[in-house]
Amino acid sequence: MSEPRPAGERHPVLPHALPGERRELASRAGPLSYYASTSTGAPTSPVATRSTQATSPGEPHAAPPVLLLHSMNAAGSAYEVRPLYERLRGERAVYALDFPGFGFSERSEREYVPRLMTDAVHAVVAELRAAHGGAPVDALALSLSCEFLARAAVERPTDYRTLALVSPTGFSGATRGDGPPGAHRGIRPLHAVLAARPWARALFGALTRPGTIRYFLQRTYGSKRIDEDLLAYDVLTTHQPGAEHAPLYFVSAFLFSQDALRLYATLPHPVWMTHGVRGDFTDYRRAKDFASRPNWRIDVYDTGALPHFERADEFARAYRAFLEAAPAP
Repeated sequence: MSEPRPAGERHPVLPHALPGERRELASRAGPLSYYASTSTGAPTSPVATRSTQATSPGEPHAAPPVLLLHSMNAAGSAYEVRPLYERLRGERAVYALDFPGFGFSERSEREYVPRLMTDAVHAVVAELRAAHGGAPVDALALSLSCEFLARAAVERPTDYRTLALVSPTGFSGATRGDGPPGAHRGIRPLHAVLAARPWARALFGALTRPGTIRYFLQRTYGSKRIDEDLLAYDVLTTHQPGAEHAPLYFVSAFLFSQDALRLYATLPHPVWMTHGVRGDFTDYRRAKDFASRPNWRIDVYDTGALPHFERADEFARAYRAFLEAAPAP
């Protein structure tokens, strides 16, 4: 699990990112945490309450379960999928994973690469399918986690009914995406410098100051109007023991795949891709190669990279419509 705290070092209490029940799962990717909402309940603000009320699983849902996957960044957390999670809970069984190195999942000092993250997706999907009579899941991923979801779906295609890719990486004009299968873009000399003690904690501390996190969120939104509750949770989750390990591998490019475009092109499932037009994440020149594919639908929002925050109700309606149009399991 997370490394011990140095003597005298204090960390803020990390509340649950989402309402519902937080569950734990042993896996080859290490101890994982995920959120589950299988019955109705009014959402609460975790930053305000510092806790969420667990709910017992309700009656089985006829529709397939939905799995939501947060992005990779210095402050990644399941809070990044909260608007959609809140809108789906009560009408679907909905789940959200804490990836290794984030949230309540293991944050130990180890190598964080696409294989580890993909294995985490495999583990939680197997758990959900077992709990729902073997039904394939509807999965939605955000940003870089779209690459992990695509790899998992290529490796185990029958685990999934539909895939939704929100602001996915790998579609920029500067990215080839057809590198060796399973290879990542990690730069070991860079990581060696970034992770060297005592610089690692100092560097990560500078990256996760409230003002710095606000700056990067504004670049993500392409606007100074950001979600203040997301910012508050980002600050809390980045000040937990071991919080620097996965982000430093992210900054060193270890979590980026060399074969992302090949993975996307191999997907046989119904795919809904969405992205915005503001901020730092607007280069989707390679998306035109997928627009004519019969199993792909691409929608563009007048937002930044988090359309499910800026157009929460509109986004949820569009996602429901995509799910309803998909073939039955």
